Amino acid sequence: MRRNLLALLLLAPLLITSRDTPGPPTDGWLPLTLSAGQGGYAPLAWTDLIPPGWDPMGPLRELDVSHLSDNDPRAIAALEQIRQAWDEAPVEPSLDGRRVRLPGFAIPLDHQGEQAREYLLVPYFGACIHAPPPPANQMIHVITREAPDRLQTFDPVWVSGTLRVGKTETGMGKAGYRLIADTTRPYVQ
Repeated sequence: MRRNLLALLLLAPLLITSRDTPGPPTDGWLPLTLSAGQGGYAPLAWTDLIPPGWDPMGPLRELDVSHLSDNDPRAIAALEQIRQAWDEAPVEPSLDGRRVRLPGFAIPLDHQGEQAREYLLVPYFGACIHAPPPPANQMIHVITREAPDRLQTFDPVWVSGTLRVGKTETGMGKAGYRLIADTTRPYVQ
C-alpha cells in the first residue's frame, strides 16, 4: 500500500495537467477553458502554459520507486529529485505580456486583514499541500491591483490580467509565471 501511495503522490499532479486528459473531471474541479471574448482577455488553459515537447514525466522515467516505502530515504531522495526538476520546468515564452483569463484555485501568500494582495493560482484543489508541488509551469504568482476580500486557501476563482514569464520562489513552491491581475472573481460556471 505504501508503494501505491508514493506512486499516487508522484503522479497525481501530472495526470491532472496532462495534455492527453480527455476533459476536466466534474467533481470539485474547474473547467480549464472558456469561450473566447471575455472582456478582451484571451482564454487560457493550464496546458497552454506547458511548452511543446516538455515531458513532466521525464524525471520519473529514470526512477524505479515501485519497491520503496514512503519513509525510505531513497523515496525521499526521489521526491527531492522530482521537485528540483519541476522547479526548473520550462515556461512558454510566447505567453509573455498577453492579457489572459483563466480559472484556478487560490493559495494566499499574504494577508492584510481580510484581503490578500498576492496569491498562487494552481490548477487543482490540494496543490502545494502534498509533496511535491506542481511543476513551475503550472503555478502562477498573482499580484492583484485590487485585493479580493476574504480570499481563502483553495477558493476557486477566475483571474484576468497580464501574464508575465518569470520565476517566483515562495514557501509553497516555485511559480514560472506572474500575473498582474486586473480582476479576481469567485468562480461561477
